[in-house]
Amino acid sequence: MDAAGNGQAPMTANEHLSSEGRVVPKPVSEAEEAIQDVVFGSAAGIVGKYIEYPFDTVKVRLQSQPEGRPPLYTGPLDCFRQSIKKDGVIGGLYRGISAPLLGAAIETSSLFFSYRLAQEALRATTYGFDHPLPMPALCIAGATSGAFTSLILTPIELIKCKMQVPLTAKPGAKPPGPVMIIADVFRQQGLLGFWRGQLGTLIRETGGSAAWFGSFEGVSLLFRSRQSVQDGARSLPIYQQLLAGATAGMSYNFVFYPADTIKSRMQTEVVEAGKHRKTFLNVGRSLFQEQGLRGMYRGCGITVGRAAPSSAFIFTVYEGLKDTFGRR
Repeated sequence: MDAAGNGQAPMTANEHLSSEGRVVPKPVSEAEEAIQDVVFGSAAGIVGKYIEYPFDTVKVRLQSQPEGRPPLYTGPLDCFRQSIKKDGVIGGLYRGISAPLLGAAIETSSLFFSYRLAQEALRATTYGFDHPLPMPALCIAGATSGAFTSLILTPIELIKCKMQVPLTAKPGAKPPGPVMIIADVFRQQGLLGFWRGQLGTLIRETGGSAAWFGSFEGVSLLFRSRQSVQDGARSLPIYQQLLAGATAGMSYNFVFYPADTIKSRMQTEVVEAGKHRKTFLNVGRSLFQEQGLRGMYRGCGITVGRAAPSSAFIFTVYEGLKDTFGRR
């Protein structure tokens, strides 16, 4: 007798009958899960980048104002106003978004993919598959995901930083494009030059991703604990997913922001021929001596502000695609 004859809803293409005659989801292969992580993570990353990019543009312009002269902008709102007045919304706030979109797709898909693999490794070696992972294990999985992603992200961010803060010798000269920057880095520093600032990215991504996934899982768990036990829905309501994602974004960016500041300085510094490049600790020490803790957190406010809506939509889009098109 088929499922409909037993009074059950007709089976979908992603379901089958168990040995007890119940309709259950078909098992998902590792390859299918990997494809889901890459495709859904990439889509979520692109959506998040479109949301946050205007804030990133303003942050970079505020940080890059020339020294020794009156500031071009009095603050973030003034920078928004002047940028839109001069070049419009697209030209003023979304200039140069193509490369960051690719980077966001790679970063987000890598984070979700490696986060799932880290969870499976922890279940297989330590916690088993019978119960959900505890919060410390989820934070460990998030940190592992961030460490893996940092290796992919450092070269992308190196090129991005050099494009956002062009260091041209002649005033008014056209800023170099990504191909020219890549060729210049390889010519001067070799292949390892693309991982300049890796320690800063590693610290930021390892700790930040633990906070990112940990905050999302923690807030989600809090919302689920307030739901009825009979509520069999796996997913939270949209507004709760948005709140959990926003909390994750703010936690990720605030906790380890100084490491990102040091990394950006390392990736945009100009080193004269014959002189050694400063290490991560040397750059951090110099920055703290010159500007104190305030200098370590310069631009943090607008960064945290942009991260809230961006991460809110990243998690919501990813979870929505998983529920709609994926199989678990």
